[in-house]
Amino acid sequence: MKLIKTNTIEIKKSKFLAYNYTITSQDEVKEILQNLKDEHKKARHIVYAYKLPNTAGKSDDKEPRGTAGLPLYNILELNNKENTLLVVVRYFGGTKLGAGPLTRAYKNAGISVLN
Repeated sequence: MKLIKTNTIEIKKSKFLAYNYTITSQDEVKEILQNLKDEHKKARHIVYAYKLPNTAGKSDDKEPRGTAGLPLYNILELNNKENTLLVVVRYFGGTKLGAGPLTRAYKNAGISVLN
């Protein structure tokens, strides 16, 4: 596993910390997610999407269904990325964004670390 790029986006006081990793197995995904959970104990959500040659996965981590993991997964699909894990850690800023802005926030965070 290798960390490729990180970036932070802030929207209405919520911080979205995005990470892009090169991965080779689901075990690496689990290890990275555990490390991020340990590092960001006060984060409200840690959402992700990954794609390997024979498997893929995503999680909204208690965000409204389809607003977080799916936009990240779609980024991987549209860019033909494999062996890639996108993770976005959200620190809630006190203002609910609504489904549309929330989806765009996760999408933009993911795109910001892809290239």
